[in-house]
Amino acid sequence: MKERPSKGHGGVMSAPQTAKVAMILLPTLLLISDAICNTHCSAILDNSTDMLSLLDFKRAIINDPRQALSSWNTGISRCQWEGVKCSLTHPGRVTALNLGGLGLSGPISPSLGNLTFLKSLNLSANGFAGELPPFNRLHNLQRLVMRDNSLQGVIPNTLTNCSNLIHLDLSGNFLVGEIPHNIGFLSNLLSLVLFQNNLTGRIPPSLGNISQQLKGMDLADNQLTGSSPDEIGQMPNLLGLVLSDNRLSGGIPLYNHSSLLLLDVGSNMLEKALTSDFGDNLPSLRTLMLGSNKLHGHIPASLGNISELATLDLSSNNFIGQVPTSLGRLGMLSFLNLQANKLSSKDTQGWEFIGGLSNCSSLNVLGLAQNQLQGAIPNSIGKLSTQLQELGLDENELSGPVLVNIGNLSALTVLDLSNNKLDGPIEGWVG
Repeated sequence: MKERPSKGHGGVMSAPQTAKVAMILLPTLLLISDAICNTHCSAILDNSTDMLSLLDFKRAIINDPRQALSSWNTGISRCQWEGVKCSLTHPGRVTALNLGGLGLSGPISPSLGNLTFLKSLNLSANGFAGELPPFNRLHNLQRLVMRDNSLQGVIPNTLTNCSNLIHLDLSGNFLVGEIPHNIGFLSNLLSLVLFQNNLTGRIPPSLGNISQQLKGMDLADNQLTGSSPDEIGQMPNLLGLVLSDNRLSGGIPLYNHSSLLLLDVGSNMLEKALTSDFGDNLPSLRTLMLGSNKLHGHIPASLGNISELATLDLSSNNFIGQVPTSLGRLGMLSFLNLQANKLSSKDTQGWEFIGGLSNCSSLNVLGLAQNQLQGAIPNSIGKLSTQLQELGLDENELSGPVLVNIGNLSALTVLDLSNNKLDGPIEGWVG
């Protein structure tokens, strides 16, 4: 903005006169300025830092298809910019930045690390690329959500300086390297979500430092190796643990998790047998996914004690013996997949589990394919849930006729009996 010329009694002041007056007044002005600055300058500088940091972030954006950042200009208060929320007690200080799902692309400017009052940062479901900034000055940050972008590079160790983090979600990116060994310094963390990246190495034992706090951890679909640390088995308040689609070996380090609702360690290289009391240690479990591992031994009868279990997947392992009849006590069971094991049924007793499963009135899917089930299909097959939609008995050693009472399963959409030794006619119930 152009300055208006000062006027004295004799008209417009000349340039030499203006300079002379300024030189005389300068010491006084500096004294006044210092006095004012002692009380206000720090706030003004901090406020301007927030604004300049946001504008620097905007300048790095390559694509803004929805013009979401069109309001980001100095003519409008930054607290009214799209996705920006400011503090009520510290006017002008930015506490939240929520720009999820806006189609933004480009690098994430490190200047966001200057927003020292920031508590929540959500840039999820965009096209951000490049490395994740260090954010080592964001000591007030509680939520960091960067999922579903194209971020690369490693997770910076300095991220653990965000000591107040409660929720960390970096899933759905292309991050590499190891999970920071000092991630346990995030002592307030409630949920850790890093699935679908290219992370390698072991799961850090330092997670044991937050064992009393952590409620959810999802590290699925990475390239993590080694055995799961015993510290994971000592997290009494954990509600969900997802480690599937990695290269983990050893056993399942769970001892007594009375609160755990979800356990998914499928598609790994776990090879140990399940202990006989496995189900007794997980009384609240609703989803148990152990498929596509190398687990062996018998299926523990104690699984029938998990009264609210709805999903059970033990497929593609090396389980042997009979299917325990105790599974019939799982009144909430809707999905049961036991295919691709070495389960057998050499006599009537070996088929009793089918009669037990008739008590599972919500059963939708039953997978028994690719086992060593022998003999005739029992009559009790027709007493399974009328909600059953998929039944797989293919690639076993079944013989005898296809029973007419399979027609009682009126909700069936998939029935596979292929690659057995069945004979006799197929009755009209198929129609």
